[in-house]
Amino acid sequence: MLDANEGPTEAQFEFITFSAGNQSFCLEIMQIREIRRWTPVTKLPHTPDDVLGVMNLRGAVIPIFDLSARFGLGETPDNERNVVIVAAAGGTTIGLLVESVSEILSVAKSSIQETPDMKSDAARQAIVGVISVGESMVRVVNLDAVLDQEGGVAA
Repeated sequence: MLDANEGPTEAQFEFITFSAGNQSFCLEIMQIREIRRWTPVTKLPHTPDDVLGVMNLRGAVIPIFDLSARFGLGETPDNERNVVIVAAAGGTTIGLLVESVSEILSVAKSSIQETPDMKSDAARQAIVGVISVGESMVRVVNLDAVLDQEGGVAA
């Protein structure tokens, strides 16, 4: 029961934070199905540079994107800490290669700041907000917009 002096608490949002292109990003925890160690994928011909190939995930074939390359931050370097975040949006399941997964971040909605106007529609659509964490900023990824970029997966 609430104390008479207390109001209802603001809803908390949970995100998984990760690194791609030496930058901090996050996805809503409800979009993430699992986090897997990096394993080689099956390459497909005529795919964009940021599509690494496909992976068999318990009988379902899913595309694997290099998120750093997708955001124009260069290819993800080979590293034993690299992981694939298996995520779902709009009925589509995909894998995102990232450098590492950091932590679960729980924040109030008021802590998520709007993405500043950078004169780039792609940036505004792919990043829906930023969260201050200590001295750094974590970018909130809009998974639907990442999929809708040219060369993406049709939902």
